[in-house]
Amino acid sequence: MAKTNVIQIRLVSTADTGYFYVTKKNARSATGKMEVRKYDPVVRKHVPFREAKIK
Repeated sequence: MAKTNVIQIRLVSTADTGYFYVTKKNARSATGKMEVRKYDPVVRKHVPFREAKIK
């Protein structure tokens, strides 16, 4: 059976609040680090979220 290309990643807030989202990405097509602008409810703003590994 083939190994899947989709991996789970953690998107951590750059506002240093400790808030994070868990999402999936295709490891083959998106090889770089993912950065998305999302809502952080702790600071009540949209801030950039960067990819980090799930421990």
